[in-house]
Formats: sequence, C-alpha cells, structure tokens
Amino acid sequence: MKRILVVDDEEQIRSMLTQMLEHEGFSVDTAENGEEGMDLITRHVYDLIITDMIMPVKDGLKFIMELTNDYPDQRILAISGGGAIKAERYLTMAGYLADDIATLEKPFKRDTLLALVNEQLDME
Repeated sequence: MKRILVVDDEEQIRSMLTQMLEHEGFSVDTAENGEEGMDLITRHVYDLIITDMIMPVKDGLKFIMELTNDYPDQRILAISGGGAIKAERYLTMAGYLADDIATLEKPFKRDTLLALVNEQLDME
C-alpha cells in the first residue's frame, strides 16, 4: 500500500484529502505545517508528500527546500490557493526547488488531483 503525507494548515483540506486518498486505497498521514511534516518524515517513509504552500511555522517553500536537500528522491505535489501573491506564483517557485515536483492550484477537481497523485507515484 502506498503511503502519502498530507501537509496543510486547514483541517478541512486535510480531512477531504485524507478521505479522498484513503477511498482510493492509500495510507494517509497528516501534518499541520512543514515542521510537523519533517518530524513525520524522520519516522516514516512516504511514497508521496502533498504540501500546501502557505502555512504558519514552516511554509511550503521552506518545507520543500528542506525535503529536496535531505530527501532528494522524495516525490512531491505542491498545492496552493494563493495568498499575498497568486497561487501560480507560489507553485512556480516550488517548481524551481525540485526537478519533478507536481503543482496544483486550489480549488481543484478530485479527478485532477488523483491523476497527479498517480502520475507522481508511477514515476518511482
């Protein structure tokens, strides 16, 4: 069973993604920010990490930089609804940090998310 970590500061998003992914047969863990995410990564191996970009404590950019430095082969899907700047700019910055990172703007359709998840997992 493939294991996915969802990192997002919004409880509603974490819950929705968990339900969606578990329904597809994935094992899912969640974290509220990049710092919690890094803590989980030191204790578990994940096939894919889905991370929001705008979060308190450790945001998505810092989280992705740390991931790519410490775990260069980690598969990542960055998601964002935007904030001070448009979502696509956050996601473009994320794309510069990792070679094979996938990005998705919120709100997204279930089928689009699942297609990207499966595409990232197939690249292993």
